Amino acid sequence: QTEALYGLTNIITSYNIIDGAQDIELSQKGVHVVGNTVVEVIDGVEDYINLLRRTFDFNKIRSLIARSDFTMVYDAMHGVSGIYAKRVLVEELGADCSSLLRCEPLEDFGGCHPDPNLTYASELVKILSLSTEISSEAEPPVFGAAGDGDGDRNMILGKGCFVTPSDSLAIIAANAKFIPHFKGGVKSAARSMPTSAAIDRVGAVLNFPVYETPTGWKYFGNLMDSALLGGSDLNPFLCGEESFGTGSNHIREKDGLWAVLAWLSILAAKNPVPSEKFVGVDQILAEHWATFGRNFYCRYDYEGVSSEGAN
Repeated sequence: QTEALYGLTNIITSYNIIDGAQDIELSQKGVHVVGNTVVEVIDGVEDYINLLRRTFDFNKIRSLIARSDFTMVYDAMHGVSGIYAKRVLVEELGADCSSLLRCEPLEDFGGCHPDPNLTYASELVKILSLSTEISSEAEPPVFGAAGDGDGDRNMILGKGCFVTPSDSLAIIAANAKFIPHFKGGVKSAARSMPTSAAIDRVGAVLNFPVYETPTGWKYFGNLMDSALLGGSDLNPFLCGEESFGTGSNHIREKDGLWAVLAWLSILAAKNPVPSEKFVGVDQILAEHWATFGRNFYCRYDYEGVSSEGAN
């Protein structure tokens, strides 16, 4: 399909432009008529929030965030997810504005490289006490997360610990019953080939199939559409890749903030009583490994390499 679409772009000979049409103000919701076309400007953030309300239990996440022993930091890395983080984490779920880091979207990302990993989210890493460089004398937050430039990837951290993308996917699968979208649990899951088999272990224990795909989110989309293609209905579906992408069939793309709310849902479920000792990310990791076993792998990123040499 991708090649077919690309082929069509090579045979376009002309396109039409409406003369005299006024510019549409995209910062205001409204309906506009341009020639014979009706253009509606919507609030995409509000649409997304309405989807999240159906996907997660906002009340339970609010209760978690309201705990006196819960603190968090979300680093948008000056990417687009900062807009969504303010509306979702602060306005909807009650997090303090001080929990947001670099949430003003900037065209140049503030001079940083907006990749949510231990290298480029170094300030967040220091704040969560994963670095030998101490950020401050203050007690580190119990939860941290980062998003990338276009908001579709995520990194999950706990106080003094890092959750690999492969482990994050597996832990969400193991605790999916705490997320309303999955109700009784995950029906099927998938991972890209380079992603560790951590989720395979969960699928074997909880009895759901796990598919290994080539790298590329479109392969996950094919599995989401299995029933439409004459196959089995594999939804509710969970998927992810080792390059910090996580998602489900709530949309047809990886979704960074969705993964953050999935983790907040798990933390809320593990900490139902405010007066009891807080169960943190490190403990969730340890309990998961004790139950399902642990997979190790290493990712290497090569930058500044010519395409010819890389190939």
